Amino acid sequence: MCSILKKRKLVIFKLYTDGASRGNPGHASIGVYICDSENNSIKEISKYIGKQTNNYAEYSALIEGLKACLDNNITSINVFMDSELIVKQLKGEYKVKNENLIPLYQQVTCLKSKFTQITFKHVQRENNKKADKLANIALDKYLE
Repeated sequence: MCSILKKRKLVIFKLYTDGASRGNPGHASIGVYICDSENNSIKEISKYIGKQTNNYAEYSALIEGLKACLDNNITSINVFMDSELIVKQLKGEYKVKNENLIPLYQQVTCLKSKFTQITFKHVQRENNKKADKLANIALDKYLE
C-alpha cells in the first residue's frame, strides 16, 4: 500500500514593529502589528513603556511582537522594522555596543531560536505605518 503525502504550504506571517520616543530618552511606546500572508490582522499591540531611548523602544516592540507570535502559535514570520540599526544588529552586520541594549538583544536572540523560520527586513517608515500608528496612539494616550 502506497500513501501519498501532501506537501503542506508553509504559512509565513508578517510582524511589523515600531518603537517611539519623544525625546531621546523620553516618553516611549511600542507598536506591534501581526498579520497573515493575506494581510488579515491577527494581533495589535499599542503600549506605553515609560522613559526610554528610541532604540530601547524599538527592541522592546520587537520582543513584544515575537512573544505575541509565539503566544498565537505563529512560528514562521517575516519581521519588518524601520530601525535599520537594529535590523543590522540582528543580522550580525553591526555589533551591539550600548550596554542597555545588550540584554534586549540577548532576549531577541533567545526568542529567535523558538521560530522555525524568521527573517528581519528594514523598511522605510511609510511601509511600517500600522506599527508606527500604534506606537504613537500609546504615546498620545499617555500624554493627554
